[in-house]
Amino acid sequence: MTTPTPPALLIAGHGTRDDAGAEAFRDFVRELGRRHPELPVAGGFIELSPPPLGEAVAELVERGVRRFAAVPLMLVSAGHAKGDIPAALARERERHPGISYTYGRPLGPHPALLRVLARRLDEALEGFAGDLSEVTVLLVGRGSTDPDANAEVFKAARLLWEGRGYAGVETAFVSLAAPDVPSGLDRCVRLGARRIVVLPYFLFTGILPDRVRRQTADWAGAHPEVEVRSADVIGPEPELLDLVMERYREAVGGDLRMNCDSCVYRIALPGFEDKVGLPQQPHFHPDDDDHHHGHHHGGHTHSHAH
Repeated sequence: MTTPTPPALLIAGHGTRDDAGAEAFRDFVRELGRRHPELPVAGGFIELSPPPLGEAVAELVERGVRRFAAVPLMLVSAGHAKGDIPAALARERERHPGISYTYGRPLGPHPALLRVLARRLDEALEGFAGDLSEVTVLLVGRGSTDPDANAEVFKAARLLWEGRGYAGVETAFVSLAAPDVPSGLDRCVRLGARRIVVLPYFLFTGILPDRVRRQTADWAGAHPEVEVRSADVIGPEPELLDLVMERYREAVGGDLRMNCDSCVYRIALPGFEDKVGLPQQPHFHPDDDDHHHGHHHGGHTHSHAH
């Protein structure tokens, strides 16, 4: 009796205008494929950089794939993970009759990633002779118009603080949400910080992490009395590769527990009442020439309708 072929793995990325960041994602997908020769693996982006997600699906279909599990390579569940990717996958199912897929969870503040973040902090503090209780960390997320997604960054900050001995872990965002990086640094100082490490909550290098580093340097130049260091992004660490496979196995096994308690598409949160029940539509990649599909969302369900 032959063993049934396991579903393929499709990695869905956000996309970036930064060539090095896009190549880091493509390298990551290739490394996953090398590590798991038993699985067809492909990856694509929602926007900004090639290959688009639809091209990755087409590549899998050409390889004979009929079933796959899609894992969003994203730290928090914002509009892309909740809406754009599920809508894009539904569109691909229309384009390729006969395929089926399951959809996995975003990565979240998983303990394995918290270990990597702590390692990045240790690297940034190399040569520092003091105690961690003298160090305040500013964790900087992407930022979103989705309050639930922003709250997840605060959750990551709290989990990073627990049990590690830092003076504190504060939170800021590089776009779309307050506090921004300079305001976050100001807040650290008001709380008594004299030694701050700015830690980007990003998977790979890119325009936004570069902006975090630049804004940090500008602020530090204006505040010579405060020691400020910049830590690196998470990067393609073994922990990240393993976590993607954990999310893949969850998706294949059907054991998904996305938190919908504070989802802006389900619950009327103050100032966001108009979002409740909104249909999800695909986010189009600039190279995607099939634009007429974008207006068809009848029957599409939210990804978080578990």
